[in-house]
Amino acid sequence: MLSGGPASVHVEGAVSLDPGIYDLGVPIFGICYGAQLIAQQLGGTVGRGMAGEYGRTDLSRVGSSLILPDDAPDTHQCWMSHFDGITEAPEGFTVTASSPGAPVAVLENDERKIYGVQFHPEVVHSPHGMASMARFLHERAGIEPTWAMASVIDEQVAEIRERVGDARVICGLSGGVDSSVAAALVHKAIGHQLTCIYVDTGLMRKNESEQVVETFRRNLGIELIHADEADTFFEALAGVTEPEAKRKAIGEKFIRVFEKYTGGVSEAKYLVQGTLYPDLIESGGSDGQAAVIKSHHNVGGLPDDMELELIEPLRDLFKDEVRALGTELGLPDEMVWRQPFPGPGLGVRIIGEVTPERVALLQEADAIVREELANAGLERQIWQSYAALLADVRSVGVMGDERTYGNPIVIRAVTSDDAMTADWARVPYDTLEVMSQRIINEVDGVNRVVYDITSKPPGTIEWE
Repeated sequence: MLSGGPASVHVEGAVSLDPGIYDLGVPIFGICYGAQLIAQQLGGTVGRGMAGEYGRTDLSRVGSSLILPDDAPDTHQCWMSHFDGITEAPEGFTVTASSPGAPVAVLENDERKIYGVQFHPEVVHSPHGMASMARFLHERAGIEPTWAMASVIDEQVAEIRERVGDARVICGLSGGVDSSVAAALVHKAIGHQLTCIYVDTGLMRKNESEQVVETFRRNLGIELIHADEADTFFEALAGVTEPEAKRKAIGEKFIRVFEKYTGGVSEAKYLVQGTLYPDLIESGGSDGQAAVIKSHHNVGGLPDDMELELIEPLRDLFKDEVRALGTELGLPDEMVWRQPFPGPGLGVRIIGEVTPERVALLQEADAIVREELANAGLERQIWQSYAALLADVRSVGVMGDERTYGNPIVIRAVTSDDAMTADWARVPYDTLEVMSQRIINEVDGVNRVVYDITSKPPGTIEWE
């Protein structure tokens, strides 16, 4: 499969393929950029300066397709993310679907076993996308569905044991599903050689540190060190306002804390991280070929001189696959289905400088958002929800007949399956009203609440 890359083959430095690949006789399936690459390299045309499509788009069937599922409506929704589109298919290809911004949205050459789709079939927001991928894999490529999650466990356990030997290992535990599953998997491989370190950065949600430590110790029999390092993180963030600089400062501080605690676990040699495939992609890709959307603290934020060697058993998986792996390992739902929370914590939910006072304000607003969504029974329907503080923005308001000049709070709630794409959650107006009233009434310094209705793309799930 050919996927990823920039939003157009016309972007400077766009990746290309050796044209000989198309003559190998192996089935090829191009997704988004991959479809554009197929069209361009085989003699078709990719338009320039087109309107582009981001988010939900209507896909219309224009002929019989060997890729689109037979039971899909002639016009159905899919998820797009491109600004140029294929306008003319190469000779020998059949166009079987189009969209408003992509005249050639699906192209097929069954004789050469080459197929392409401009939309993203792999995301939950393309409801017939997985069936399209299944048709390619099982019908066009003839691959039998024999893979099972249990094989990931067996392969990783064997690989970790061989690599680690009798060395000591530490795991950077955040309390989220990624690091918890990574810890459980490594513990299955090496047992007591693993020690987990939970770093309290001071950037966690209200009462979260206590909950994380209690939940972990109750469910997993792994040694846990609780490191209170809030002061060191606030010191590192003093005066820092640029988002990438924040992430890199936080990423480096994490590593320095882990290195600090290796002496307490007999000079640990390895560091386990719950790095996922989306982390790698948004940080520039595992080979640095992709655009940097934002440097995740556990990828692009790592210092060059770190002393610990990384073990990242989940780096080829998406979030939904990690949840399935966690269930396979026997982790409880309260850990597996915990909402994602960024490693830099509230540091990337405060626009501007991060200070203890601003964190305390945001913690209170965020707690109200989470509480009211739970009261409305929406927790499992929503992928991620939070409050963000526009600390460098002020809003004029009136409270008690007096003029105020306070902070706006942004509420963000999205639906997703793997975090690569996301749509804004349709939270009921009544719930939004309660959250807004409570935040303004209960959180000092806030006089305005707004709701973010941006999908990903073009926005990211987090504000920074």
